[in-house]
Amino acid sequence: MSDPVLAAVLLVPIAVVTLAGVTASANGALDARTRGAPLRSGFTAPLHEAARLLRQQRRTLPGADSLLWRIAGAGIGMVAVLKVVVIPFGDTVFADLPVGLVWFNAMDVLLWALWWLLGWGANSGWSLVGGYRFLAQALSYEIPLMFALTAPAIGAGSLRMLDIQAAQVDLWFVVWMPLAALVFAVSVVAFSSWGPFQTALGTDVGGGVVAELSGIDRLLVLGGRYAVLVAGAAFSVPLFLGGGAGPVLPAGVWVVLKTCAVLAGLITLRRLFPTLRPERVAEIAWVVVVPLVLVQLAVVAVIVGMHGGAL
Repeated sequence: MSDPVLAAVLLVPIAVVTLAGVTASANGALDARTRGAPLRSGFTAPLHEAARLLRQQRRTLPGADSLLWRIAGAGIGMVAVLKVVVIPFGDTVFADLPVGLVWFNAMDVLLWALWWLLGWGANSGWSLVGGYRFLAQALSYEIPLMFALTAPAIGAGSLRMLDIQAAQVDLWFVVWMPLAALVFAVSVVAFSSWGPFQTALGTDVGGGVVAELSGIDRLLVLGGRYAVLVAGAAFSVPLFLGGGAGPVLPAGVWVVLKTCAVLAGLITLRRLFPTLRPERVAEIAWVVVVPLVLVQLAVVAVIVGMHGGAL
């Protein structure tokens, strides 16, 4: 096994899990502050919950497709790790794919199947409703996300992440593609089934796709949500925020710092919005977001055309 592959196998999962845990703890601390509880109790709450779930027995259900159910639960976190392998840390990237941008979107599509199988495999009514809810929402934000991903590809004239990062030496894409960056960030939250887009796990349906999960199975899904959030935030760095560009510090450190800044923004802004019903998400996506992101693409195409090619 080559050194880069070995490093990816060892380091990427550890980094994703660590940052996901820190994000969950920070989110718990903000929740505690909102309730007026001590910040320390909120910060350590995810650790206590993880310890409790590790001691809890795994639930089995009659008629459940256990194989699909377990694959779906473990697969969410694995998809997050697969997203990170195409992210450049300066000039270093674990998997320098010529279609790295397409790879990221392909992993999002895989999430469709995993969230659905999580609801289907349990052979439970509440879980099935949660799976359908995710599909209903995913249909609304997948198209805007694809258009948002197209904008940096047009700006760089490439689908390779190193090329997209290099195209932002003089000006970050977020400056002249703000709508694409915003749509991307919202889609990252949505694919995590988190924040305003958590109806697939809604309490009104007994927990939805996690209604029947317990023990390590529940921990993998809840932790996987934060891992997907971390992977999406990290991917926004080479996509819109100039990658590892920054003074003094090494490029890899800047990638981590920018990722943390994006995560801090997401968990802070989350509290400004209520949970959205799937039909409301569809209305906003198709009536408002899709036309606006198409205008963003047109603006990018015009600017690139005026410069005679990719910037």
